[in-house]
Amino acid sequence: MHAADIAGSTAAVAWWIWPIALFVTSFALGVVAVLAGVGGGVLFVPIVGSFFPFHLDFVRGAGVLLALAAALAAAPRLLRDGFASLRLAIPIALAGSMASIAGARASFVVPTQALETALGVLILMIVALMLRAPRADSAGAGVADRLGGILGLHGNFDDSPTGARTAWSARRTAEGIVAFAFIGFLGGLFGLGAGWANVPALNLLMGIPLKLAAGTSGLVITSVNAPAAWIYFNEGAMLPIIVAPSLIGVMLGARVGVGLFRRLAAAQIRYFVIVLLLFAGLRALLKGLGWWN
Repeated sequence: MHAADIAGSTAAVAWWIWPIALFVTSFALGVVAVLAGVGGGVLFVPIVGSFFPFHLDFVRGAGVLLALAAALAAAPRLLRDGFASLRLAIPIALAGSMASIAGARASFVVPTQALETALGVLILMIVALMLRAPRADSAGAGVADRLGGILGLHGNFDDSPTGARTAWSARRTAEGIVAFAFIGFLGGLFGLGAGWANVPALNLLMGIPLKLAAGTSGLVITSVNAPAAWIYFNEGAMLPIIVAPSLIGVMLGARVGVGLFRRLAAAQIRYFVIVLLLFAGLRALLKGLGWWN
């Protein structure tokens, strides 16, 4: 498909403006995605789907790949600096990656408007839970459950800005694995990647310190998004004019975001997560209801 055909509905704007705008937008999302641990797709899909002249199928395909690219750019440094736990990521990523394949296949069957409405409601429910729930960072380490103990899901987390060391242990591990399977399915279904609910699930359900949850979320995305991306490839929903500038922008932005992540306290990370999810949830809900097109 020629780029000029894609921008047909905005003939007054030169076609080459859109790749440049995508690069700038994706760079900003790459920075913010690392700070919030959400992967970037949760904002890319509603923003680009609303303000750029591309079909939503192509935007959803690029959103999955964009979230994967941002996570791949940030994950090695997050692991090296101790902001992510590989042992914690492996079991939940395995469940999420298998479920994301089914979700990506279902995305081409379910009507787009129904998807957006359901997504908006779900994200706003998560925001409400995060606002009402106590912060896991301020709680004691607790005792790992039986499955968490067997898998060795415990350790110490050192927060660089404050110099504090927090002992952590995963709780409700079985429920967490089931939750990540559900998150993976919805991530593939909506084309948002898997990061939009990773942080709340790790923090609120499994009792992982918020900053460690955000860092580990970026690591989980690298495994969960890859299978879903192949489904979108096979369905022909990857358009180079959207994917190329978006990937370059988000990977550069993610590297900047990792540097900022080291210096921000957990309370600031929590603020980013809540604000971003609130915006994305409201946008998806209003568009699904036909009130913001």
